[in-house]
Amino acid sequence: MDDMLLTVMAYDRCLINIRLKNETRISEFYLLGLSDDPEIQPTLFGLFLSMYLITVLRNLLIILAVTTDPHLHTPMYFFLSILSWSDICFTSTTVPKMLVDIQTHSRAISFAGCLTQMSVFLIFGCMDVMLLTAMVYGHFVAICYPLNYPLIMNPHLCVSLVLLSLFASFLEGEVHVWMALQMTDFKELEIPSFFCDPSQVLGLSCKVTFTNDFLKYIFGTIYGFLPILGILFSYYKIISSVLRMSSSRGKSKAFSTCGSHLSVVCLFFGTALGVYFESAVSHSPRGSAVSSVMYTVVTPLLNPFIYSLRNRDLKRALSRLYKPGAD
Repeated sequence: MDDMLLTVMAYDRCLINIRLKNETRISEFYLLGLSDDPEIQPTLFGLFLSMYLITVLRNLLIILAVTTDPHLHTPMYFFLSILSWSDICFTSTTVPKMLVDIQTHSRAISFAGCLTQMSVFLIFGCMDVMLLTAMVYGHFVAICYPLNYPLIMNPHLCVSLVLLSLFASFLEGEVHVWMALQMTDFKELEIPSFFCDPSQVLGLSCKVTFTNDFLKYIFGTIYGFLPILGILFSYYKIISSVLRMSSSRGKSKAFSTCGSHLSVVCLFFGTALGVYFESAVSHSPRGSAVSSVMYTVVTPLLNPFIYSLRNRDLKRALSRLYKPGAD
């Protein structure tokens, strides 16, 4: 009954907005935000500003450590530095705009600005997925084929994987922008999030087309299902190889190498899937907006802490940055 009522209300809004569209061209959307309570706006501003600054600083430190320390000039740390750069860009796509909105008490975003934010968000979100997949491939080669590791994971392949990830991510972002540009009739102009979430933006369309649905499933398979399948298969082979090792020290080193990456993978995909299922079963727009904070803000914040927590080489390189004379 509730679903039928929501459908009827959405249809009515479509009819109204179609009539409005004949009078004026839609030029902006409105972001729902995290809260309308004016008393907690300063708290939200301080919290997200702190989280953003810590995210940028910690990821910049990892990039600097990998760049300046010759011991970290390996494929694993090369991918980690690119992931840190991608995380900075990923969180910078949404948080600064939200902070400005809180300060100016404005929720409006232009149509062009929304599409730009959506495109950049997708580019760096997909870049994270591609890089995490490339990193687990590096772990797979290092543990299952250690003698061939320098030959397989050569600098040319590493750079090629990063460029391929960037191209694939750019393609994902542009296709979604193209789908958004095909939208002419909108159910409403309020986006139930604090940023232009691609799924929320495309969900505003009154028309459901076969082409859009087909592209969503195709890109969802390519950028979601296939990377997860590749990661699961790689870890299956890694665990099988580790269990066959006779040396307990070798097992410990292998699990230590993969532990940080596995934690980040679980955090990234776990929060993203959690938001997806939460939005599927819940009709609360505000709840979806709050849930999306997990993978847009919290994950990039925690990634550098997870990688530096159990990694001795990285901790040593970071300590040299803090204390240049330290060994």
